[in-house]
Amino acid sequence: MKNLDLIKIARPDHWFKSVFVLPGVFLGVLISHSEIGVSSFLLICYGLFVVCLTASSNYVINEILDATSDKHHPQKKHRPIPSGRVKKSSAYLVWLGLLFLSLFLASTVNQKFFMVTIVFILQGLVYNIPPIRTKDIPYLDVITESVNNPIRLLLGWFLIITETLPTLSLILAYWMIGAFFMASKRYAEFVMINDRSRAAAYRSSFGRYSKNKLLISMFYYACLFSFFMGIFLIRYRIELIFAIPFIALVVAYYLRMTLMSDSPVQAPELLYKQHWFLGITFSCIAVIVLLFFVDIPFIREIFTPVSAYYP
Repeated sequence: MKNLDLIKIARPDHWFKSVFVLPGVFLGVLISHSEIGVSSFLLICYGLFVVCLTASSNYVINEILDATSDKHHPQKKHRPIPSGRVKKSSAYLVWLGLLFLSLFLASTVNQKFFMVTIVFILQGLVYNIPPIRTKDIPYLDVITESVNNPIRLLLGWFLIITETLPTLSLILAYWMIGAFFMASKRYAEFVMINDRSRAAAYRSSFGRYSKNKLLISMFYYACLFSFFMGIFLIRYRIELIFAIPFIALVVAYYLRMTLMSDSPVQAPELLYKQHWFLGITFSCIAVIVLLFFVDIPFIREIFTPVSAYYP
């Protein structure tokens, strides 16, 4: 066992997923009209670090409990625990250390941030630990893993605002786009393994999945994301309607990558290598940010709801 392997089981290369905290921060700043000074910037960086540590505690328990099944995966079998380079006893100590450290640091931010951090940790336990272990239950595995998306949104929000919650439509849209991403990853893995019994040995839920079922679920989650996002846009910032084609393009390009042979969405931490995807995504983000600061009165007039009265 090497010290580097103990670090690897915490998967710091997955910390980029904490970027999903930033929209919560951005919206919190806009709504509260806060100014980002040095102290606020340092608090945001501190909060992001805490989120990364919390995520790592979930990654460690995941690798511990998945060690046997990961041996059936062509890439994951080389991870430190399945390959035998790290003993489970040592990994449990790392997990507990990260767990208590993240809880302590979260408690120094504020009460709401601390409470959501606890939910983040509980989600990892419910997802990974028997007898519940939702990871083994078809569809529920995607729903419970993707709930990390709205959790991260709330963590970012509570770094700025503690009195209120983000609107429910945005929370649900954030959840459903995460479900779409997770279902896409399942589909890509299922196709790559290309052996139902072997796939089921790696992930129990694969025993009840099929390519068609996974594709249909992806479409379902994408539709729900679209509907909830539409509700948010219409009610809270109608100018964002101009961002819809860009948002749809990001989703469509992600689907394109999902359907590739040896799809890159199997390893989301490596998506930074997909230059076209990054370009489309950053263009979409730039348009969304711009539209938050640009008022377009005629759009508001066109989409103002008109009450209909029936005899």
